[in-house]
Amino acid sequence: MIILMAGLPGTGKTTLARALAERTGGCVLSKDEIRAALFSPDDIEYSAAQDDFCMEIMLQAACFLLRKNPARKILLDGRTFSRRYQIDRVLTFAADLSQPWTILECTCSEESVRGRLESDPSHPARNRTFYLYLDVKARFEPIGYQKTVIDTDQPLEECVRQAMAALS
Repeated sequence: MIILMAGLPGTGKTTLARALAERTGGCVLSKDEIRAALFSPDDIEYSAAQDDFCMEIMLQAACFLLRKNPARKILLDGRTFSRRYQIDRVLTFAADLSQPWTILECTCSEESVRGRLESDPSHPARNRTFYLYLDVKARFEPIGYQKTVIDTDQPLEECVRQAMAALS
């Protein structure tokens, strides 16, 4: 199964993805970690073109993992999936591999986002700021596909419970 971790920056996608991977034996593929591994700091640009390139690498990695174990859960993290084309690309990929998919959209209060973004200096994405959150929020295209919305202001275990229900 391919799981799209959607939502604005700082809404808890990575925290939830890691907890789900641990619970299910799944694999988190992170756009931010892949970008940091592929490019030197001077070559990181946070452009749409570089984001899309990293996403294609993630999908190649997902294909490799799913060929080894078609029942494995692959969690795609680090992308907001704020544009329809971004979701459409993954759903086409899933269809090509005959893989089921689900979208988990993480949300939370702006107060929580601000606190999370200000308290995580170790995150690989250096552009991850409250300003980025506001910018992405202003142009976020509503997700028109079936999805499960999870309010990550709730305790992590409750978020995991809701996500696990969506995966079954």
